[in-house]
Amino acid sequence: MTPTTVLTVAGSDSGGGAGIQADLKVFAALGAYGTSVITAVTAQNTRGVDAVLPLPPQTVTDQLDSVLSDFAVRAVKTGMLGTPAVAGAIADAAAAGRLPQLVVDPVLVATSGHRLGVVAAVERLLPYARVATPNSAEAAALTGAAVTDLAEMTTAARALASGGPEWVIVTGGDVDTGGEALDVLHGPDGTTVLRAPRVPTRHSHGTGCSFSAATAVRLAMGDSVPVAVATAKEYVTRALTGARAWELGAGRGPLDHFGWSA
Repeated sequence: MTPTTVLTVAGSDSGGGAGIQADLKVFAALGAYGTSVITAVTAQNTRGVDAVLPLPPQTVTDQLDSVLSDFAVRAVKTGMLGTPAVAGAIADAAAAGRLPQLVVDPVLVATSGHRLGVVAAVERLLPYARVATPNSAEAAALTGAAVTDLAEMTTAARALASGGPEWVIVTGGDVDTGGEALDVLHGPDGTTVLRAPRVPTRHSHGTGCSFSAATAVRLAMGDSVPVAVATAKEYVTRALTGARAWELGAGRGPLDHFGWSA
């Protein structure tokens, strides 16, 4: 049987834990064929980001045209866009109906704290998103309001949904909610809180990338948005759990995308 094709538009992570590399691992782990458009090249590892080189918008467009002209892409996720010009090129493709089941992960700050994107770049793309997946820091940057607890996550999800995305899920991995990892999903069906046990681990590099990539795969395979994000959350929880004892790198290590430690 021909596998379902999914596309990631994101930056390259030389350490392999996030970005294009993580997305392709997630696609493969969940049974999809992964294609990619690279928006930037980064020099990074588990300790942080050392350098970022955004690619020219035309190079990004050329990659996108090559993939879409030859593959039946069923869903697209975006991560690091880098510049408003690159975001504009991707937004133009979305406006033309070329990016089905678009999942926008508004990558603004890496886990290490290095700034990878600008708000203006993400804002260009949000109106075309089927699902937007900001974490608490990204939701705060996009709304201009604090996002530090469940109530503020809910307010942020509703505010962002009013700006264009059909669904918004504010992920709360970095929000202190005790022993639970809470995410807030808001869309046409209302607001839902997704709950899972918090996984105590330093290996969380690429969590947001992996969550949005998993969501895109499930949408490509026909799931509704609520089912897709719930399945993605279960996948990321397993991947975090599997990597808890790993010794890959000296900083925030990657997830166990393939269940090697299961």
